[in-house]
Amino acid sequence: MARPTTRAELLTAATDRYDALAALIAGMSEAEREANLFYGEGFDKPEAHWERDRNLRDVLVHLTAWHGLLIDWVEANERGEARPFLPAPYTWRDYAGMNVGFRDAHADTTTEAARAELADSHRAVVALIERFDDDELFVKKFFPWTGTTSLGAYCVSATSSHYDWAAKKLRAARKAARGSN
Repeated sequence: MARPTTRAELLTAATDRYDALAALIAGMSEAEREANLFYGEGFDKPEAHWERDRNLRDVLVHLTAWHGLLIDWVEANERGEARPFLPAPYTWRDYAGMNVGFRDAHADTTTEAARAELADSHRAVVALIERFDDDELFVKKFFPWTGTTSLGAYCVSATSSHYDWAAKKLRAARKAARGSN
Protein backbone atom coordinates (compact mmCIF):
# COMPACT_ATOMS: atom_id res chain seq x y z
CA MET A 1 0.00 0.00 0.00
CA ALA A 2 1.30 3.45 -0.91
CA ARG A 3 1.97 5.98 1.82
CA PRO A 4 -1.27 7.87 2.58
CA THR A 5 -1.67 11.36 1.15
CA THR A 6 -5.27 12.08 2.21
CA ARG A 7 -7.18 11.80 5.46
CA ALA A 8 -9.30 8.97 4.03
CA GLU A 9 -6.20 7.02 3.00
CA LEU A 10 -4.59 7.67 6.38
CA LEU A 11 -7.65 6.46 8.27
CA THR A 12 -7.94 3.38 6.05
CA ALA A 13 -4.24 2.54 6.43
CA ALA A 14 -4.32 3.08 10.20
CA THR A 15 -7.42 0.93 10.62
CA ASP A 16 -6.36 -1.82 8.22
CA ARG A 17 -2.86 -2.14 9.68
CA TYR A 18 -4.17 -2.02 13.25
CA ASP A 19 -6.72 -4.72 12.42
CA ALA A 20 -4.01 -6.86 10.81
CA LEU A 21 -1.80 -6.48 13.89
CA ALA A 22 -4.72 -7.29 16.20
CA ALA A 23 -5.53 -10.39 14.10
CA LEU A 24 -1.91 -11.52 14.25
CA ILE A 25 -1.93 -11.20 18.03
CA ALA A 26 -5.33 -12.89 18.33
CA GLY A 27 -3.93 -15.79 16.31
CA MET A 28 -1.08 -16.30 18.76
CA SER A 29 -1.44 -18.85 21.51
CA GLU A 30 -1.37 -17.59 25.08
CA ALA A 31 2.11 -19.07 25.41
CA GLU A 32 3.27 -17.13 22.32
CA ARG A 33 1.74 -13.91 23.67
CA GLU A 34 3.60 -14.34 26.96
CA ALA A 35 6.91 -15.69 25.64
CA ASN A 36 10.09 -13.71 25.31
CA LEU A 37 10.76 -12.57 21.77
CA PHE A 38 13.47 -14.67 20.16
CA TYR A 39 14.50 -14.27 16.54
CA GLY A 40 16.76 -17.28 16.14
CA GLU A 41 20.36 -18.22 16.69
CA GLY A 42 22.74 -15.81 15.01
CA PHE A 43 20.06 -13.14 14.55
CA ASP A 44 21.97 -9.90 14.26
CA LYS A 45 20.15 -6.72 13.30
CA PRO A 46 21.68 -3.38 14.26
CA GLU A 47 18.50 -1.56 15.29
CA ALA A 48 18.17 -1.24 19.08
CA HIS A 49 14.51 -2.24 19.15
CA TRP A 50 15.31 -5.88 18.35
CA GLU A 51 16.93 -6.21 21.77
CA ARG A 52 14.90 -3.58 23.60
CA ASP A 53 11.49 -5.20 23.28
CA ARG A 54 11.57 -8.41 25.27
CA ASN A 55 8.03 -9.60 24.67
CA LEU A 56 4.67 -8.74 23.12
CA ARG A 57 3.78 -6.48 26.04
CA ASP A 58 6.85 -4.34 25.40
CA VAL A 59 5.88 -3.92 21.74
CA LEU A 60 2.31 -2.96 22.64
CA VAL A 61 3.47 -0.53 25.33
CA HIS A 62 5.80 1.08 22.80
CA LEU A 63 2.98 1.63 20.29
CA THR A 64 0.71 3.05 22.97
CA ALA A 65 3.41 5.40 24.27
CA TRP A 66 4.01 6.80 20.79
CA HIS A 67 0.27 7.36 20.37
CA GLY A 68 0.43 9.32 23.61
CA LEU A 69 3.36 11.38 22.33
CA LEU A 70 1.40 12.26 19.19
CA ILE A 71 -1.80 13.17 21.01
CA ASP A 72 -0.03 15.21 23.71
CA TRP A 73 2.06 17.06 21.11
CA VAL A 74 -0.91 17.97 18.92
CA GLU A 75 -3.15 19.01 21.81
CA ALA A 76 -0.44 21.10 23.49
CA ASN A 77 0.35 22.95 20.28
CA GLU A 78 -3.33 23.49 19.54
CA ARG A 79 -3.60 25.17 22.97
CA GLY A 80 -0.75 27.45 21.98
CA GLU A 81 1.89 25.67 24.07
CA ALA A 82 4.85 25.42 21.71
CA ARG A 83 6.17 21.95 22.32
CA PRO A 84 8.42 19.65 20.28
CA PHE A 85 7.21 16.15 19.51
CA LEU A 86 9.79 14.47 21.71
CA PRO A 87 9.88 15.49 25.37
CA ALA A 88 13.06 17.00 26.78
CA PRO A 89 15.81 15.96 26.99
CA TYR A 90 15.29 13.71 23.96
CA THR A 91 15.98 14.57 20.34
CA TRP A 92 15.55 12.65 17.10
CA ARG A 93 19.21 11.68 17.39
CA ASP A 94 19.02 10.17 20.88
CA TYR A 95 15.59 8.98 21.93
CA ALA A 96 16.50 5.34 22.58
CA GLY A 97 16.52 5.95 26.33
CA MET A 98 12.99 7.31 26.16
CA ASN A 99 11.81 4.07 24.54
CA VAL A 100 13.55 2.01 27.21
CA GLY A 101 11.84 4.20 29.81
CA PHE A 102 8.43 3.47 28.27
CA ARG A 103 9.18 -0.25 28.43
CA ASP A 104 10.47 -0.16 32.01
CA ALA A 105 7.59 1.96 33.27
CA HIS A 106 5.24 -0.84 32.23
CA ALA A 107 7.13 -3.82 33.60
CA ASP A 108 4.13 -4.68 35.79
CA THR A 109 1.53 -4.21 33.03
CA THR A 110 -0.01 -7.45 31.86
CA THR A 111 -0.07 -8.32 28.18
CA GLU A 112 -3.86 -8.21 28.19
CA ALA A 113 -3.85 -4.76 29.80
CA ALA A 114 -1.32 -3.60 27.21
CA ARG A 115 -3.60 -4.91 24.43
CA ALA A 116 -6.56 -3.02 25.87
CA GLU A 117 -4.51 0.18 26.30
CA LEU A 118 -3.35 -0.05 22.68
CA ALA A 119 -6.93 -0.49 21.47
CA ASP A 120 -7.95 2.61 23.44
CA SER A 121 -5.02 4.68 22.22
CA HIS A 122 -5.60 3.58 18.62
CA ARG A 123 -9.19 4.80 18.85
CA ALA A 124 -7.98 8.10 20.34
CA VAL A 125 -5.48 8.63 17.50
CA VAL A 126 -8.15 7.84 14.89
CA ALA A 127 -10.43 10.40 16.55
CA LEU A 128 -7.58 12.92 16.49
CA ILE A 129 -6.94 12.33 12.78
CA GLU A 130 -10.66 12.72 12.02
CA ARG A 131 -10.54 16.30 13.38
CA PHE A 132 -8.26 17.47 10.58
CA ASP A 133 -8.87 17.94 6.86
CA ASP A 134 -6.57 16.93 4.02
CA ASP A 135 -4.70 20.23 3.91
CA GLU A 136 -4.17 20.32 7.68
CA LEU A 137 -2.84 16.78 7.56
CA PHE A 138 -0.77 16.74 4.39
CA VAL A 139 0.36 20.23 3.44
CA LYS A 140 3.94 20.53 4.66
CA LYS A 141 4.42 23.34 7.19
CA PHE A 142 0.63 23.89 7.42
CA PHE A 143 1.15 24.16 11.17
CA PRO A 144 4.30 25.96 12.27
CA TRP A 145 4.86 23.35 14.99
CA THR A 146 5.26 20.48 12.49
CA GLY A 147 8.52 21.94 11.22
CA THR A 148 9.34 21.11 7.63
CA THR A 149 6.95 18.16 7.38
CA SER A 150 3.22 17.58 7.71
CA LEU A 151 1.02 16.52 10.59
CA GLY A 152 -0.08 13.56 8.48
CA ALA A 153 3.50 12.29 8.25
CA TYR A 154 3.63 12.12 12.04
CA CYS A 155 0.26 10.34 12.08
CA VAL A 156 1.39 7.77 9.50
CA SER A 157 4.50 7.11 11.56
CA ALA A 158 2.52 6.63 14.77
CA THR A 159 -0.11 4.39 13.18
CA SER A 160 0.18 2.34 10.00
CA SER A 161 3.97 2.39 9.73
CA HIS A 162 4.38 1.58 13.41
CA TYR A 163 1.82 -1.24 13.20
CA ASP A 164 3.74 -2.72 10.25
CA TRP A 165 6.94 -2.49 12.31
CA ALA A 166 5.30 -4.34 15.23
CA ALA A 167 3.84 -7.04 12.98
CA LYS A 168 7.23 -7.62 11.36
CA LYS A 169 8.83 -8.15 14.79
CA LEU A 170 6.11 -10.52 15.91
CA ARG A 171 6.13 -12.54 12.68
CA ALA A 172 9.93 -12.87 12.87
CA ALA A 173 9.70 -14.14 16.45
CA ARG A 174 6.91 -16.59 15.59
CA LYS A 175 8.85 -17.90 12.61
CA ALA A 176 11.98 -18.44 14.73
CA ALA A 177 9.99 -20.10 17.53
CA ARG A 178 8.26 -22.48 15.12
CA GLY A 179 11.56 -23.28 13.43
CA SER A 180 13.17 -24.21 16.74
CA ASN A 181 10.46 -26.71 17.70
